[in-house]
This record gives sequence, C-alpha cells and structure tokens, in this order.
Amino acid sequence: MRPLSYARAADVGAAIALVAGHPEGAFLAGGTTEVDLARQDVLRPGLLVDINHLPLDDVENLPGGGLQIGALARMSDVARVPAVVERFPMISQALVLGASAQLRNMASMGGNLCQRVRCGYFRDVTSPCNKRDPGSGCAAIDGFHRGHAILGVSDKCIATHPSDVAVALVALDAVVHTRGPGGERAIGIDDFFLLPGDTPDREHPLEHGELITAIEVPAVPMARRSGYLKFRDRQSYEFALVSVAAAIRVEEGTVAGVRLALGGVGTKPWRARRAEAALFGQSASEDSFAEAAREELAHAMPRQQNAFKVDLAQRAIVRALNTLMEGEAR
Repeated sequence: MRPLSYARAADVGAAIALVAGHPEGAFLAGGTTEVDLARQDVLRPGLLVDINHLPLDDVENLPGGGLQIGALARMSDVARVPAVVERFPMISQALVLGASAQLRNMASMGGNLCQRVRCGYFRDVTSPCNKRDPGSGCAAIDGFHRGHAILGVSDKCIATHPSDVAVALVALDAVVHTRGPGGERAIGIDDFFLLPGDTPDREHPLEHGELITAIEVPAVPMARRSGYLKFRDRQSYEFALVSVAAAIRVEEGTVAGVRLALGGVGTKPWRARRAEAALFGQSASEDSFAEAAREELAHAMPRQQNAFKVDLAQRAIVRALNTLMEGEAR
C-alpha cells in the first residue's frame, strides 16, 4: 500500500475543494470496499477526505409521499426507517439482503452506489482488466465468468454491478443529487450508471470532486406492495447471481402498472423495460409474467459458464411477481 494523506472535512464545500484540488483525491465514507481496494493496490488515492461528519445522513419525507435519503445515511439505519419499510419495502429488503450486519452498519447509501465491481480479475492487479487499466483487455471473457453479466455487456467488460439497493432504486426512478466544483446536479439513477461500451473504466458521470449529497425517491404508490428477491450461491452474505426488484398494480385482473429491475445479470442495475412494456395491459397471470420475462432476456448475451442466468432470471421475474400477487390475494 502506497503512502497517502488523510484529511477530515468540516463541511461539504471544504470536502469538495479538498478532493477537487488534489488529482488523486477521493472521498472516504464507510470505506467498506475503498480501503480494501487501496490495500490491494487496485485504487491508488493520494488523499482521502473523510466526510463522515458532514450533515448528510437524514431521511426526510417529501411532499406527496417521496423520500430524500442523505448520502451518508447508513444502510442498516435506512432499512429500519418506518417510511421506507411501509412505502418502499423493496428498498428495505434489498438493504438487508445486500450485506452482512457489520457492513450495513458502516456502509453509506452514497458509497453503496459508487462501489466498484466484484470481478476477481479487477481485484487482481496481475490480471488484465479494462476497468483498472484501460486497454489492457478483459481476462473474464475467456476466463472464469460464471458470475458475470449477460445484459449490457461489451467486448471490453462483462462485470456485473454488485449493489442490491441500486436495483430497487432503479426500479423506482430515483434521482441522485450531487454537488461539485461546477455546482449542484440532479441525475436520474438510470443515467447515473454507465454501460461499459468502449470506456468500462468510467462507471458514473461524476466529475472529479463531485460528491453525492442525497438520493431522492419519488412517490410510487404501487411500491407499497413491492419486494426484492435475491438468488445466490449461499443464503448467508453473498452477491446476487440474479435478483429482482418488483412492484405491480392490478385492476380487475389486468396489469395497470409494473416496475421491474434486475441485479446480478447486468453491467449496471438493469431496468427491465421490455418486460414492463410487455406486461402493461395484459392479464396478471403466470403465463403473462413468463412471456414478459422471455421478452426481456431474449436480448441477453451469455457466455458458456453463465448461460444458466438466462433461465434463472426468467424464473426469478415470474416468482417475484407471483409472490406479490399472492400477497394481493390475502
């Protein structure tokens, strides 16, 4: 691990100025992955600016039933907020399933959105990785890729995005609020995560020194009956092979509204817009759910070891929607 400097910011403006003024500056919140990556020489910050004492940890009600979640709110705290549990259960469930209790107590909401991929080749500095060293190649394509992406892939990168709560937030059309040297911005969360394309090293549109300050979750009435389903190799702390954030509104047996997003299968949290479009106006039946799932996964690009994810994702979508329908019937 290389020597680095440390500073504690007194306010948001000072934090931004410190990082923006140092070419290798970075913000430090929970540090649940950032510190590990620095130790492994994957990340090489020259200055870490501790932002944990900034007043960015509140969860506030917004007019109409939405919420604003401070970027420094801890995952465990947000999962327990009554308004989150009642209005957006998919967020609460995704947070609980997203990490061990110890990590949830430390990890911040903003940091969770910015966490780096869990691809073993990215974390192995002896392996080629276009995210870590642009132009060096992607070892996963011809290597071990069982857990890698089947949607949104490119010939430069097939790593999956690891966040669980980001999947729920994408389904809910959340907005990421930032502040940086150029002022304040509001970024739709689907635009906050970038596809790898030819620049897999660029995962977000954030500029150097730009800080996430809050996550706005708009009112989505159907989200009161929502859920997060996660399939993984073990039931204890593990990243998703496939996950589904789902909400549905049914009127007289017909799908009047639906939100679907997938985790574990995309190079970014994957909004299942094809499946949503296929379901709208159709009967709320298992056959309709299965057909919509097939429509979404028809565009997948699996490789030999992760081809099972196509069928698993289809079944997961159907199960998630069926589970919500069973709750509706009770």
